[in-house]
Amino acid sequence: MTSQASQIAPPAPTGTPSTGYRLRWAGLAVILAAEVMDLLDTTIVGVAAPAVRQDLGGSDAQIQWITASYTLAFAVLLITGGRLGDLFGRKRLFLLGASGFTLASVLCAAAPGAGTLVAARTVQGLFAALLIPQGLGLIKAMFPPKELGTAFGLFGPILGLSSVLGPTLGGYLTGADWFGLGWRAVFLINLPVGLLTVFAAGRILPGDRSSRITTGTGTGAGRIDPVGVLVLGLAVLLLVYPLVQGRELGWPLWTFLSMAASVPTAWLFTVQQRGVLRRGGTPLIEPSLFGKQAFVSALATGLVFFAALSGLMLVFTLHLQLGLGWTPLHAGLSMIPLSIGVVVGAVLSGALLAPRYGRRVLHLGMVLAAAGALGLWVTVDGAADLGSWQLAPALALAGLGLGLIMAPFFDIALAGVEESETGSASGVLNAQQQLGGSMGVALLGTAFFGWARTDGFGHAAGLTYGLVAALLAAAFVIAFLLPRQARPDGEGH
Repeated sequence: MTSQASQIAPPAPTGTPSTGYRLRWAGLAVILAAEVMDLLDTTIVGVAAPAVRQDLGGSDAQIQWITASYTLAFAVLLITGGRLGDLFGRKRLFLLGASGFTLASVLCAAAPGAGTLVAARTVQGLFAALLIPQGLGLIKAMFPPKELGTAFGLFGPILGLSSVLGPTLGGYLTGADWFGLGWRAVFLINLPVGLLTVFAAGRILPGDRSSRITTGTGTGAGRIDPVGVLVLGLAVLLLVYPLVQGRELGWPLWTFLSMAASVPTAWLFTVQQRGVLRRGGTPLIEPSLFGKQAFVSALATGLVFFAALSGLMLVFTLHLQLGLGWTPLHAGLSMIPLSIGVVVGAVLSGALLAPRYGRRVLHLGMVLAAAGALGLWVTVDGAADLGSWQLAPALALAGLGLGLIMAPFFDIALAGVEESETGSASGVLNAQQQLGGSMGVALLGTAFFGWARTDGFGHAAGLTYGLVAALLAAAFVIAFLLPRQARPDGEGH
């Protein structure tokens, strides 16, 4: 850390560092509930989009923006949201984010037109960006080092189940038309979950011992940097917006110019942040983070890994629905073997393997996930007809690999991060996942549709699964830059 590094007292503990926060497992359940809300909202809406179009009308662009507005708002504010947790308290920002997200969900359900729905989805994404980055920091504060691998390992099964539950639940709620709500029910499902999350978080999560950090000696210490927020937001916008919209629009010239412009804008942000630090202010991203090899290597590894993961999920659902004509519910249920594999892999990794074998578990997971993707290629390429059971073995193998990766990845990435850097690090990690996912959807989605036009959906899906395996192989190589263990002694650091 630099001499001007920020300092923040950790949340008020009720146990020693070796035992952790007394209600840590209940607190983890609250954090995972928030993750489920975000994931459901990312996956559930696409299934309901045709019903929204039929009910509200709107242009093709407006319907696309029902999903894209959430993704873009979420990505733009993620890093700032993590830093705000450092400045004003992670529990406080968690409660604000969960409350705002729940209210925005109700506004989405009540939207009278497509434009209003897009605006409400934007607000929902902004509050999600305040909510989600607090989770990793709260977990790191609540759990003793020896239990962090297990805690992070539980993300795997929850994320896997949510990714399947989203399309399945979306298809069911839209088709069931409870009380005549139709597609509006996919947003109202957040109301009971959100209210319960807010209620439980207020009583279970550890309190914020200090509402502000103190940094340096300048008058800007402990305050958010509005210029940095704007410049960083512009850099992310210039990169993510064309990634989100480029495939649907056929990659016009402006998409490439926008992505290119994000590079000098990001450089301008780094220059501005150095100036903030020299003046004794609080930078949005702690510069000391990028002097930590484990964290920087995790960013590079995760960027490629999450691109492969998002691309795999997209191509699988597109192939089943567009190529094979399956319903969203059928496609969602066919992903159950993947979820089972993720659950088994995450439990094995978090509870048994990752604390002992560290990076080797991450490498094993990438090998198995790549083997599963290649298995899908062999299964679908040239097959005239397919059933769910034919896809199950390769899906389960890929899921097992993905589950093994979750615990060591987050544990290694955050192991060397100081308490004062945790919010900033969490925001950057979450933004990296969002960026990796957007890149994977853009790259693999474009490749899939390009091949489908000339070779058919089955062949296109097979070739794209081959690209997924290639991305996982690249992540395998990059992961050698990570330390062998999160902590040399397996306990602290």
